[in-house]
Parts: sequence; structure tokens; C-alpha cells
Amino acid sequence: MYKRIEEDEDLDTFALLKAMAINNELSSLNRSDFAEIYMFFDYDGHDRVADDEKVQKMLNLFNEETEKGKLYLSYPMVEAIKHFPKLEDFPTLKVECKKNIRYKVLVNSNCTPLLQNVKIYDLELWKLLFSQHLSKMNLIVENNFELPKRLIFQDEIFKNQFEKYISIDETVAVLSAFPSFLHDYFGNEAFLAKIKI
Repeated sequence: MYKRIEEDEDLDTFALLKAMAINNELSSLNRSDFAEIYMFFDYDGHDRVADDEKVQKMLNLFNEETEKGKLYLSYPMVEAIKHFPKLEDFPTLKVECKKNIRYKVLVNSNCTPLLQNVKIYDLELWKLLFSQHLSKMNLIVENNFELPKRLIFQDEIFKNQFEKYISIDETVAVLSAFPSFLHDYFGNEAFLAKIKI
């Protein structure tokens, strides 16, 4: 998808998604039915076609939800939302990212029992998880494990993940994209007020 849009700057992301055979549910919809496009992907640095330079280019291209779409990355995968062996260890939690560590299996065997089943999380637990992930995002970019004082952009997160982890020891700091998305969507002050514990 990135390659096609990069090659043709007039190509609409929605039109491309609609044309892809895997998106039959979009066949009866038009671009005007959507005000925003958000994309959520795993970092997947171990994939044989993974390319950090390309990731940076994708974040630069997909940086506006009302245009080409906005890309959010989970490091290393979506299961990062519940990867808490112990709450106090989360600020320093990192995993290898350039080889297949079977992350889903690792998380399911390594997360605290309370977090095993996402379907039963209550509002207070979601607030705690969002608070922890936003503080970790701030740590990655601003070097402080505390709730952010501003919006932090996806390219900033990747740049800091690359400089502080990936290029140093081929790890990533465990971080979910979903709290970052909600933080962006609602704005810093409004979202922090929503997750106040």
C-alpha cells in the first residue's frame, strides 16, 4: 500500500483499500463516508522485509488522518498493551526486535494474570494501562516516566526508539499504539483528564 501511494501522490488511500480484495466490506462505501483514516501496525522488525528507513518514510507519508491517513505503530506488536510482568518493571521493559521471539507467546506467559484476558478489563484497569503507556511514551521521547505535557508524534517515537534502542542493541521499548492514538485524538489535557486515576 505504501509503495503504491508513494509512487502516485494522487492515489487516495481509501480508494486503494477499497480496491484490495481483502476489503469487500468497503465496496458499498465512498471516501466521503469517512472523515479520517487511521492505520495500526506492529513494528515487526524481525520480518525479512523489514526496513527501518522505510518505516520512517511511511510515518512521514501517513502523518495526517484527513489526507493519506495516520499510521500508529505498536512496539513490537499489539500485545504490548498487556505486557506487564510487573507494573514496576514496565518503564524499563524492552524486547528484542530483529529476530522472531514469538512475542505473543512471550506476553501470554509473562504478563501478570490480571491482564491475561483483555475482554474483562474494567475502566479503572484501562486507565492504568493508558497512563503507564503514555508515561512510557514520554520516557522514550522526553526521558521522563511521567504523563506527557504535550502531544508526541509517531515519527518522534520511532526516531527515539531507533536511536535509543533499535540501533544500540536491536531492542524496542515495549509500547502500545492505542494510548498514543487516544491521546492524539482527544488532545493532551482532555485525555489526561479522562484517564485520571
